[in-house]
Amino acid sequence: MDPGRRLVVAVARRLLLGAALVVACSRPAPLGGTELGAQPAPEFTLTDALTNKPLALSSLRGSVVALAFLYTHCPDTCPLTAEHFREAQRALGPDAARVHFVAVSVDPVNDTLESVRAFTADHRLSANWHYLIGDRSQLEIVWALYGIGAFVNGTVLVSHNDAIYLLDAQGRERVLVHADTAQDDLDNDLRLLLRETPK
Repeated sequence: MDPGRRLVVAVARRLLLGAALVVACSRPAPLGGTELGAQPAPEFTLTDALTNKPLALSSLRGSVVALAFLYTHCPDTCPLTAEHFREAQRALGPDAARVHFVAVSVDPVNDTLESVRAFTADHRLSANWHYLIGDRSQLEIVWALYGIGAFVNGTVLVSHNDAIYLLDAQGRERVLVHADTAQDDLDNDLRLLLRETPK
């Protein structure tokens, strides 16, 4: 099977699994987003563009994680997600130190060390912020694991879904939200996950 077909099949399987989990969870969720059933988040390691060092998702265990898929030249949903993250850092106050905000690139060509640092400065993101990059083959594996379809649409624009996964301190997928989620809902979901996390 060629790599492109493998990616499509993996994305389809992931989306079907996510749909099955949502259907299976019939009780009202205490969280504001879509409850995901607490399955372990798939592991991966990519380069953190802000430190230029490898970062494994599992190294963030013990903290709540907000995981999004962005690109630095995005004109709409990615800046909105970045603003959500910055506002959450502010709203959580001292508890923000127990949350890691992670972006995985969907644009391996244009998400460079320089563009990531500029994006970070533009959105005033600070501590516990990670922007992970890699080559296309590395990133496609992660996109497939999380059901992210990313397709280049022109030289800079990328079409992709705006999923934001909230992981608990045990590294489990707990909630799925999106760029258009209300800020208060995101903040409250993070607080609820933090209440489960020993200080």
